[in-house]
Amino acid sequence: MSMTKEMALKHLKDPAVFCCRRQKGLKISEADLEDPDIFDDMIDSGLLTLSDDGLTVEEVLGSTLTTDVEALTPITKDVLDKVNEVSAPEPETPAPEAPAAPAPAPAAPAPVPFSSFSGKDNVMHIHIGSADHIEDLSFEIPIGPGMPPAPGMPIPTAPGETFVPAPGAPKKAEKKVIRTLIKKHIKITDAEIGTETTIKDGKITIDEGIIEKALKADPLCKSLKLDVIHPNERHIYTDTIMDICPIATKVEGVLGEGVTKVADGVVFMLTGVDEDGVQVHEFGSSEGFLDEKMYFGHPGCADENDIIIRCHAVIASKSGMTRPGPFAAHKCEDVIIQAVRDQLKTYEGEVVREEKCEDLRREGNPRVVLVKEIMGQGAMHDNVICPTEPCGVFGGQKNVDCGNVPIMLTPNQVRDGSIHALTCIGPATKEMTRHYIREPLVEGLAEDEELDLIGVIFVGSPQVNDEKMWVSERLGSLLESLDIDGCIITTEGFGNNHIDFIQHIGQAGKRGIPVVGVSFCAYQGQLVVGNKYATAMVEENMDAGGFENNIAGCSCVTKEVAARAIQMLKNKMSGVEVKPAEKKWNNDIINANNKLLGLKETVLVESGTLH
Repeated sequence: MSMTKEMALKHLKDPAVFCCRRQKGLKISEADLEDPDIFDDMIDSGLLTLSDDGLTVEEVLGSTLTTDVEALTPITKDVLDKVNEVSAPEPETPAPEAPAAPAPAPAAPAPVPFSSFSGKDNVMHIHIGSADHIEDLSFEIPIGPGMPPAPGMPIPTAPGETFVPAPGAPKKAEKKVIRTLIKKHIKITDAEIGTETTIKDGKITIDEGIIEKALKADPLCKSLKLDVIHPNERHIYTDTIMDICPIATKVEGVLGEGVTKVADGVVFMLTGVDEDGVQVHEFGSSEGFLDEKMYFGHPGCADENDIIIRCHAVIASKSGMTRPGPFAAHKCEDVIIQAVRDQLKTYEGEVVREEKCEDLRREGNPRVVLVKEIMGQGAMHDNVICPTEPCGVFGGQKNVDCGNVPIMLTPNQVRDGSIHALTCIGPATKEMTRHYIREPLVEGLAEDEELDLIGVIFVGSPQVNDEKMWVSERLGSLLESLDIDGCIITTEGFGNNHIDFIQHIGQAGKRGIPVVGVSFCAYQGQLVVGNKYATAMVEENMDAGGFENNIAGCSCVTKEVAARAIQMLKNKMSGVEVKPAEKKWNNDIINANNKLLGLKETVLVESGTLH
């Protein structure tokens, strides 16, 4: 890939290599030279061998070729009419040596933050550090009446210090509440399959006879079976895990406001095969022992002590890789869940936790949005948006049928179960229905007092490239019209949808919007495309080998991933340098960043097993 003028200025001191075959008489420009950012990959693959006699970019620009030269050939002086003279940097004058002082007692190294700020005597002291301490920088900038802090960019303080705002500096943004959602978590202690559907004394009972009614919801679903799996019974075989769905219901208002009850301590798990015994899955399948095939405690999964009500569906032969087949299983399961929702509406059980969620504005703070790319490629890639009940199916619209165009939801609507997930991508990277009702990025951005979360945009990933570009352009126009200061873009899965993912990042970047990307890449999901705006990327992988490991919900957005992404967005918007990642995935970098933010380490699991 040839360079632009902007790229050439960045790489003046790097080796000069022709990107394509060039003929005698050519006057060399940046467009004739290969991008040094991809040299490491080319060297690893054997496509490029650098020369000790090779010249740098600044030494060859404007020179004329005296012979024909093949592609990916380092440029040496014997093929040029001249070599540009490059002045050597002046040596630094050493400072006078100070008298020797007694060596201080060694101290334990303290973790270096991404950036630390303090304000004393109307001077802003800024320290920008790196995990390896090699390129630490410190600045002192006056912030008196003539230089107030940038509007909307609050300055956090270093530990133990208090920032005194300069005269005329903007006040801390005050929040303006638009609407409020209360989520009441009702304690559930047991569940069983019986002869009536009730909730009594913390126990859910489901009438087994409801299966006959549920099957009428869609003829492609041929049979259903219900059973209950308690936490101590998880070493049990399961077919592929299609979804984890919470039991939640509206008791006041509509999605995003009012009051919602959520059954605490229990979830539904949908599994499925077709009539031929073929697992209903796409890239990878999570059938096996349940305790080895789900990452318990991750946002989309059952928690460690949850009771699991398993709904096993058998759908029509050869319908697993179509849109209607898997959707039939979800529809029929939703009939059963709705019967439990109806009981939950009137059940006055113990409230173990009450969440107060607010849609609000923090005027004066940086305006940001979260963009979540969801699957929309057909062949089982449906998601239901804004159903009637939280996490439900009925009453909603499928993103594929909506043309995969960007759809804006409020943070409260997302936290109230406005997404029901059908995406049957690889198990580890699949964001199941439960993930969205407690999405760590939505929760983190909404609660961050330094940011103004405008909303959450859901955009589908079509199958055809022309449609991908069209949808991405619509997203770009939407981002521009919102007049935002930054955005985070996520995608589940990898491969085909990475084409859209990078295009979305480009749509934000070319409009001057600071953007952070979040995805599973690691080893197996390495990006196949890129652009110059994809400079701030956050990795989701939790597999030791960097693969899709078929453990449901393993490599998705977690609290730690969200915290790194939010901090990186703040750094981008503040102009703090985000250093380029290593050429290959390295979990040590992730844990170094986790340490800087005071987060727990990302502990990887061995491929195919869960410890």
